[in-house]
Amino acid sequence: MILRLAAATALALVSVPAISAPAEGPSRLLQGSDLFSLEVATDPQIRPDGAMIAYVRRSNDVMTDRARATIWLVDAKTGAQTPLVAGTGSHSQPRWSPDGKRIAYVSTAEGGAAQLFVRWMDTGATARVATLPDGPSAISWSPDGTRIAFIMSVPDEGMKLGTPPAKPEGAKWAPPLEVISSIVYRADGAGYLKPGYDHVFIVPADGGAPRQLTFGAFNHDGPLSWTPDGRTILLSADRSKNWQREPNNPEIYALDVATAKLTALTDRLGPDARPVVSPDGKRIAYLGYDDKYRGYENALLYVMDRDGGNARAITTALDRSIDDAEWAADGRSLYVQYDDHGSTRVARVTLDGKLTTVATGMTSSQIDRPYSGGSFSVARNGAVAFTSGDPQRPADVSIASGGKSRRLTRLNEELLGAKALGQVRQIPVKAADGRAIDAWLVTPPDFDPAKKYPMILEIHGGPFAAYGPAFASDNQLYAAAGYAVLYVNPRGSTSYGAEFANLIHHAYPGDDYGDLMAAVDAAIATGSIDADNLFVTGGSGGGVLTAWIVGKTDRFKAAATQKPVIDWASFVLTADMTPFFAKYWFGKFPWEDPQAYWNRSPLSLVGNVKTPTLVVVGSEDYRTPVSEAEQYYSALQLRGIPTALVKVPEASHGGIAARPSQSASKASAILAWFDKYRAKPQ
Repeated sequence: MILRLAAATALALVSVPAISAPAEGPSRLLQGSDLFSLEVATDPQIRPDGAMIAYVRRSNDVMTDRARATIWLVDAKTGAQTPLVAGTGSHSQPRWSPDGKRIAYVSTAEGGAAQLFVRWMDTGATARVATLPDGPSAISWSPDGTRIAFIMSVPDEGMKLGTPPAKPEGAKWAPPLEVISSIVYRADGAGYLKPGYDHVFIVPADGGAPRQLTFGAFNHDGPLSWTPDGRTILLSADRSKNWQREPNNPEIYALDVATAKLTALTDRLGPDARPVVSPDGKRIAYLGYDDKYRGYENALLYVMDRDGGNARAITTALDRSIDDAEWAADGRSLYVQYDDHGSTRVARVTLDGKLTTVATGMTSSQIDRPYSGGSFSVARNGAVAFTSGDPQRPADVSIASGGKSRRLTRLNEELLGAKALGQVRQIPVKAADGRAIDAWLVTPPDFDPAKKYPMILEIHGGPFAAYGPAFASDNQLYAAAGYAVLYVNPRGSTSYGAEFANLIHHAYPGDDYGDLMAAVDAAIATGSIDADNLFVTGGSGGGVLTAWIVGKTDRFKAAATQKPVIDWASFVLTADMTPFFAKYWFGKFPWEDPQAYWNRSPLSLVGNVKTPTLVVVGSEDYRTPVSEAEQYYSALQLRGIPTALVKVPEASHGGIAARPSQSASKASAILAWFDKYRAKPQ
């Protein structure tokens, strides 16, 4: 990664020797260069008979500094692996045909836009089934295996204003005007959006012309679920007149494949999404909730009749948000995914709401920080394929069957098995109001309990998200540099119930500060932390809290606020989800209650800051825009507080650690900043 720092600060951060001595052997500690060798499993798709699993295997190319996705097969009994699609390009979304004899997938193997391919498993023959102008998503086989449905963006002309003068042939003029008329006109990771809408298509599974099934100035969302007779596809969409200003109100629609007629099956204020039809076609399960314009609501699992009648929630007693659901083959229960206390699990839930845990230890495909999450799929025999991991290993593929779970892959064993990693343990924390707060402490390799270590408080974003006992390359790099690392789920974190999450409703960052300080005190109470050698960092919501913390206390030697929000008023008018933030996080627009916005803005506390504070942001961040970080950097400079601004070139908010060199360099820059202010051991 190329870091854009002020020249004087850059020289102060890193000292490069003129001649490097050759290494005497491999390092026992995790290093930034090791990030290129890490691999992760995601999107495991079990064959209908449960015998084989296709999954996406993400690795990194050191020559292009980018992740590369391939598709592999793993035998559910033996764990033997075979590459399925591993050639040039990026390959994803493997989906088995109903009979298990073919796999559809999306690939950029031919260059240009991603295309839809089908592989015949018995012969190994592969065919591109259509020529598509844009990449397909949410691919779904028809029950008889003759067609594949998918979602694709369809361009729109957009607003035109005026008529430009005629351009002489061969003239080189400036680009034409760009006219923006949409409320949401840019998205993190995608940049400025081209006019267009997401629509549903179908294409013959053995190749042919795709047919568009939805139309109009609306976006349609997957997953797509076919009824058993192949006549109808279930999807979600917000087709209301005010959909651009009401971003949280999609309904479930039935799409007639023959006529392209859409019929709404739900109608309430609140999101209804992710429909899936029961095996007998009589019921539809979906996720949703009644919208109360709060920052957080649990997504409940609902079941309704095929025509939309008799809708009822069946997970009201759980007090956890359901992330995904699949019907069991008998149609009398469903498999659901949800988070609990920072950990993700799969459970089987009957139609009367009784839950039985099927798999634990699910792990997300994110490597840099220990967020909860994961993905799963279910075979007809009830076997569940899922992504699994732990604090020492990123996501692998596991299978749960007959009450037992087995890990089938060990993608990083050769690399990480030779490394001394930081150990992760949970520590008890009690907040000032008596609430129990989950926290984990990562200790340096070769940890000696008789010694005291400097500690980094690392804060998660969201703010409605959760950390858990999962692998995190950032934390391991910090630990390898001799720091203990504390990470916490303060109030507002998900996986602890709706009441806990909504403690920050219209109040964030609020009392999170108290929870985090209680966790710091609990870590110090273990006896292994140097209370005079504390540091703090975090990204997004964690960047907000980092800036908030240094405005309220001087107990940290140095800080690094990553992709923060500094002024909530400027944020809600420049972020990529403009219709959402003001309505749900504040209840009023900035001009209606400017004082409320200012009272919750870290910029309001910048006059108190004495802590040397690094500011880090991706140059293409459209979620917490670059202007937020630059405001804080400028304010700190004007006050004379030691600071530097690190921009990660071409990086979005969500992709700030996507390229290995940038992930490693960002962690190295933060460590260099902390090392400048780290007290020498006594």
